[in-house]
Amino acid sequence: MEYRNVALIAHVDHGKTTLVDAMLKQSSVFRDNQIVEERVMDSVDLERERGITILAKNTAVEWGDVKINIVDTPGHADFGGEVERALGMVDGVLVLIDAAEGPMPQTRFVLEKALALGLRPIVVVNKVDRTDARPNEVVDLTFDLMIDLDANEEQLDFPILYAVARDGRAWQVEQDPKSDLEDLFQAIVNHIPKAASDMDAPFQMQVANLDYSDYLGRIAIGRILRGQLQKGETVLRIERDGTHTKALITRAYTHLGLQKIETDHIEAGDIVGLAGLEGVQIGDTLTDPAVVEALPVVPVDEPTVSISFSPNTSPLSGTEGNYVTSRHIKDRLNRELLTNIALQVEELTGEQFRVSGRGELHLSILIEQMRREGFEFNVSRPEVIIREVDGVAHEPFEQVVTDVPVEAMGAVIESLSSIQGNLTNLSQDDVRARLEFKVPSRALFGYRTQFLSITRGEGLLSHVFDSYAQVVGKPKARSTGSLVSMQAGKALAYSLFKLQDRGSFFIEPGTDVYVGMIVGTNVRTGDLNVNVCKNKKLTNVRASGRDDNILLEPPHLMTVEDALEYVGEDEFVEITPKNIRLRKAILNPTDREVAAKKVASQ
Repeated sequence: MEYRNVALIAHVDHGKTTLVDAMLKQSSVFRDNQIVEERVMDSVDLERERGITILAKNTAVEWGDVKINIVDTPGHADFGGEVERALGMVDGVLVLIDAAEGPMPQTRFVLEKALALGLRPIVVVNKVDRTDARPNEVVDLTFDLMIDLDANEEQLDFPILYAVARDGRAWQVEQDPKSDLEDLFQAIVNHIPKAASDMDAPFQMQVANLDYSDYLGRIAIGRILRGQLQKGETVLRIERDGTHTKALITRAYTHLGLQKIETDHIEAGDIVGLAGLEGVQIGDTLTDPAVVEALPVVPVDEPTVSISFSPNTSPLSGTEGNYVTSRHIKDRLNRELLTNIALQVEELTGEQFRVSGRGELHLSILIEQMRREGFEFNVSRPEVIIREVDGVAHEPFEQVVTDVPVEAMGAVIESLSSIQGNLTNLSQDDVRARLEFKVPSRALFGYRTQFLSITRGEGLLSHVFDSYAQVVGKPKARSTGSLVSMQAGKALAYSLFKLQDRGSFFIEPGTDVYVGMIVGTNVRTGDLNVNVCKNKKLTNVRASGRDDNILLEPPHLMTVEDALEYVGEDEFVEITPKNIRLRKAILNPTDREVAAKKVASQ
């Protein structure tokens, strides 16, 4: 059988996972009467809730005598570690681009890596049925992007298809619209190079991903580069440090649709899973014991943002979670390192762990996963990782792309310029404007809320790591202070109503609060200690019309991303399975004042 191995590249919400759904359905993977969920490749709850791909996953379809292995890659640069190892398993890429939005930062990020590996692209312009679609212009922008990314002549000679992934339709540009994906499958077979299939050479494979079974342990997933293998044969595992370990293959799997199919024989060109490899890690080489030849480890970009994890020490600690100690946190972070190769964990003193990742979203997804697993812990404010280059401090910069109404263009330019952003490109029509900036990563913490306010919710903002450059200016401080509880108990509607003119709240009436817990944001700079547990004093004689009509503004209930954007240097985000709270690092108000005076005197 011939093999074609292809990865899907797309920006968030450009229809990548929807297209995979249609490919699976039209290749007869499912029964005619089978009930199939939408976005079947989004197997993680967070992926379904947020509509984004977090983990690189592979599936396969058969088209005639050709087996097409499809790797669904994340569309966000924060999960670049997933992207980099996924691209090592394929020979070509489907570049899926929205017919209205055009190439976006995440498309550029993944496409640059794919072109550098010599992979051949097929461009699919999706959502051409949109009223604001501009497919011809989007194709020109894509061609310009590939030239900018140093694509070679063979890569620039890419086929172009228009598609409506939601309806399962795709067709060649010069042809009339069709009702199925036959043209797309045919383009993959004709344009993506046939997978190398040197069957007679010694077996060799590199582990690109890991699965886990309670019965079989770790399952190594990767593409067989050469040779073939039978179940029950012995392979040599070469680790990153050069250590050699022999292992017996107890199970072998191939993929078809969403299923792993057990098989006795696997061969070069296919993407497979192997069990029986105790302690196997991503990046290990599996080879014939008679021919010891290690493959180079796939390089992964260094982290740009770090956060400190520590056990929850608030008065409510242990009341909501099952795993609360530093030992639990350490074990969980170490397990994450097995599959999340873009993550780094450093153990600090005082039961703290510095966790470094590719961006704020990368770390917030980890925090949310741990929260849902029953962990309680505190996290600090995200900090960018500063590097020394020739004795000069450098910080990470992001490429920011905004799509905003024309009337908001001036305000957006002014707001990004105020946080050291440089405008690099501008294009507009009568209604919308597209602005591109280069902005320090640290300046973007908390900016999204301001951006949505400026554009009245009509703006689109996306950003991706660009490069390290010399540090510019001082970090931007938060312009408002916090409302901090000075009394423990339950928040009462009467107190919240009386304090509404001091700021906006993060809590509802009836919420348990403690001394030092942040309950809202102050309208002015500096923190304000407030009592949200105070009730109205009742008297024996009261007039019927003297009571206030309590009308509370809706509180801003924090998500993990909201909390990470808001939290200050002297504050923590308290993560529990049921609540996300903000608190001061020093809970006692008197102790906070003493500490602040010491800092001011230094």
